[in-house]
Amino acid sequence: MIKRVLTALVIATFFAPVAHALPVAPSPAPKAAPAFKSASSITISTKKKVTLSPSPSPKWPPAGFKSNGEVYAKIPTAKELVGTASNSSVLTRQLAQLVDGVRICERYSCGAVQLASANGCTWWEINAKLQGNTSATDKTRFTFGSIRTLARATLPRQITTVLLISQEDLALKHVVSAISANCHHDAASEKIPSSVYTPVTN
Repeated sequence: MIKRVLTALVIATFFAPVAHALPVAPSPAPKAAPAFKSASSITISTKKKVTLSPSPSPKWPPAGFKSNGEVYAKIPTAKELVGTASNSSVLTRQLAQLVDGVRICERYSCGAVQLASANGCTWWEINAKLQGNTSATDKTRFTFGSIRTLARATLPRQITTVLLISQEDLALKHVVSAISANCHHDAASEKIPSSVYTPVTN
């Protein structure tokens, strides 16, 4: 039996989903070369030593993330999520999924979590609950269902963004909360990526 090793991080928060374009300053116009008067001997050196600096390493630990052991997690804002999606074809495709002609997270209640591990993970397991008021007149907090999502492997210090999608109508104003993330170091025996929403039965 393969021993499972995992680290868990629990977050009890909810996310919500315009991308930012960074201004690019125009390159300065090249300066005209100085004009030289006739002389018996003029030497012009065309060689210039260029020193290349290595790219700075990503900041670690990442800003705004909560940690538990090797695992780091953060609930992105809507603005951060859209910005991340603009650089991720996978996340863009997920958000663009249509349900009855409507984008999936404009039809169903969704959540999201950003995850990273100091040592990397062979796969991620994320669990969450869909909660809201019991009814229009009863404000008691009630759990309407649970979400279990499995995500792909990540390298050490690599940040991944995982969507948590329910199958409950957004109009009900239920929220994704009580998010927990498990970083696995063993081989996965289930389909990855995958996601299952299980409604609570009365």
